[in-house]
Amino acid sequence: MEQKLYYWLHRLYMLGLKIAAKVLPISKPTLFIGKDALKQLCHSVSIMGIDKVLIVTDQGIVKLGFAKKLAFEFERVGVHSAIYSDVLPDPTYDQVEAGLAIYREQQCQGVVAIGGGSPIDCAKVIAAGATNNKPVRRLVGLLKVWKSPAPTFVIPTTSGTGSEVTVAAVVSDPKTHQKTPVMDPKLVPIAAALDPSLMLALPAPITAQTGMDALTHAIEAYISCNATAETDRYALAAITLIDENLEKAVKFGQNATARQNMALASYYAGLAFTKASLGYVHAIAHTLGAKYGTPHGLANAVVLPHVLEFSKCAAEANMAKLSTALNLTNQYTPDREKAQALIEYVKTLQKTLDLPSHFEHIRHEHVNELARQSLHEARWNYPVPRYMEQEQCEKLILAIAASTK
Repeated sequence: MEQKLYYWLHRLYMLGLKIAAKVLPISKPTLFIGKDALKQLCHSVSIMGIDKVLIVTDQGIVKLGFAKKLAFEFERVGVHSAIYSDVLPDPTYDQVEAGLAIYREQQCQGVVAIGGGSPIDCAKVIAAGATNNKPVRRLVGLLKVWKSPAPTFVIPTTSGTGSEVTVAAVVSDPKTHQKTPVMDPKLVPIAAALDPSLMLALPAPITAQTGMDALTHAIEAYISCNATAETDRYALAAITLIDENLEKAVKFGQNATARQNMALASYYAGLAFTKASLGYVHAIAHTLGAKYGTPHGLANAVVLPHVLEFSKCAAEANMAKLSTALNLTNQYTPDREKAQALIEYVKTLQKTLDLPSHFEHIRHEHVNELARQSLHEARWNYPVPRYMEQEQCEKLILAIAASTK
């Protein structure tokens, strides 16, 4: 009885979120795309009356020379900059506070992120902290950003997170290592630059993992109970672009067209899940990342086919539509077979991209805790097509922890 009551409360709450997504204004960033996108973004910042920006990035981007290039482009158009380059994977509250201190000391007027999801998420929270006089911990949650953040601009160097368009930023508690989302429509950046020239140096494994992250965003958004005609269009566009370009981007990293198309796919997938939300794949991937430091895109890639298998009985029709869109089956194939074809497509893509199908580092004594934390995250956040219970989640995690390949 208790489980049934919770189930219906969950469904009612998710319906409320769906209505809120339609009612709350969620802006889209101005998008610059192509080889001159970075220059166009810098020019756009300069004509907004912003004299100094904080560039938020990581040491990898600094070593590639991209942070210096960005600072030069800003100086060229009369905008000064300070650089905070100590962002680590899964940025913590401490890193946000450190960047915020530089923002205030240097009297910056805007924030520009360049890098993958971690610098972008960190930058978005720094921008929120710059105008909201409260610690990062109190920004965590839904609609806690009361005042509009400082002007925020992003330049992704990976194609996966979709952070350039989302209403969320994920930062970690340095004590518990738990990933905590800051979620508010005000976090959407003013503008984003998708410059394929900044992605050409991305290693093949990272290209594959971030591409699978984008694919997961699109698929989870499409089978979400909160999907709409609008989010379906974005999800289908993302999935089509990924199908046509991910393998090329992995095998031929200097293919600028494939890189640009993957960046656009990530953007579309971000638009899709911003309103339709995500599901159990992300809940489990976030938990694995917090517990073991498992790269997020890699975790998504491994977990995705298992969650699709679990969800198939409830999401069969939508999975069948995706199968048809990818030309995996013909119009006469039964939906059950179409849905299974989508799962096999994901598994085949895993192998093609040389990604693992299991994780050796998951310890069996942690499975109960991992399942509990995953379900806790999903409980009031994700409008999943099929509700998962503790025992089912444990079984799924044990399946990806198997030692056999």
